Amino acid sequence: MGRRAFALVMRKVQFGEAQGPRVFAERLRRLADELGYEVVFVAPERRVAADAVLPGYEHERGDLVNYDLVVDQIRAHDVDHVLFTVAGFAHLNLFFPHCALFPHSFPDPALPDSHLMLPFYRAVDKALVQTAYLRERAEEMGIQDVSVMPIGFDERLAKAAYRPDAVVPNRVLWIGRDDRNRRPEIPISFARRHPQVDVHLVFGGLRYRETMQRFALPENVTLHFALSQAEVFALMNTAKVYWSSSCFDTYAMPLTEAMAMGKWVVRPMHPCYGHIAGPHVLAGDETNWNTLLELALAAPQAVSEDNREVAFSRFGTAQMKAALEEFLERWWG
Repeated sequence: MGRRAFALVMRKVQFGEAQGPRVFAERLRRLADELGYEVVFVAPERRVAADAVLPGYEHERGDLVNYDLVVDQIRAHDVDHVLFTVAGFAHLNLFFPHCALFPHSFPDPALPDSHLMLPFYRAVDKALVQTAYLRERAEEMGIQDVSVMPIGFDERLAKAAYRPDAVVPNRVLWIGRDDRNRRPEIPISFARRHPQVDVHLVFGGLRYRETMQRFALPENVTLHFALSQAEVFALMNTAKVYWSSSCFDTYAMPLTEAMAMGKWVVRPMHPCYGHIAGPHVLAGDETNWNTLLELALAAPQAVSEDNREVAFSRFGTAQMKAALEEFLERWWG
C-alpha cells in the first residue's frame, strides 16, 4: 500500500496554544502513526494584523481570508485527504476529493454567533465528531456520513499524577478560555461569595493574562496560563472538584480528564455533556451550581474511584484508537 497521509487543518492560534485543540491534534497524530497513517499539520498564515479582523469573522482572526494559502500548503504535502476543524474551510472540498469536518465548535444555539457557521455546515458531507450527541445534531443538519471517535485522555499522565492523599479538600479547578462561551466570570463570582474555597482557573494561552486583568479578583482565586499537560494533571490531582461553566462543548476534554483523575465533577445541564456521566457527576446551571459545588466539596470521599473507572472504560486510548482506525479505513476505502 502506498503512502497514507492526510492534512489536519486548524486555526493558527489553535496550534499555538497549550489547550484542547493542540493537545488533541498531537494525540490524533500519535495514534494515526501507530495505525500507519501520516498526519501533516496545516494552518493559515495571516496576511492581516491581529487587530485587522473582518466584520463577522472576529473569531477566525483572518484565517478564512487566507484560503489560498491553506490550499497551497496541502498541495505542497501531496495529500488529497483533508481533515479540517474550522467549518469555514468546508469549501476545501472544491479542491480535494476527500474532505471531512472534525469540529472544535458547533452551530448550537447555546454558542454565541452560531448562525455564522450554518452556511458552512451545509457544504459538509462527511464528519468525524466526538460524541453521539454531535452525530445526531450533524445528521439533523444534513451531513450524511458521520463517524464518532471518543474524546480520549492521556492515560499515562492520569496514572502517574494520581495521588489521592494530595487532594486539597476546599479546592475547585476550572479550565477554559476567556470568552463568552466559557464564562470565567461565573467561577470568579462564586469565589467572591465563598472566600473559604480555593478556586484555580487555568487558561490555555498566554494572551489571556492580559484580558483577565479586567477582573478584580478575590484573594482566593489563582490564575494559571499555558500549562503543560503534565502540569495540568498535577494541578488537577490536588483539586477536590472540577467545574465547567461553559455554554457548550464539542468534546469537553478536561471533563474526561477530571473523571480519570477521580474528581467530583460539576457540569452544565446541556445535552452536549450527556456523555460526561458517572456516580459523582453533578449537572446543573447558574441557578444551582453554588449548591452543587458546596455538596461536592462537603462529600466525605476525597476522590471518586467510580468516576475514574467510568473514564478509563469509556474514554481511554484504546477506544479512541479503535474508532480512529475504523474511520480511516472507511475514508481510504
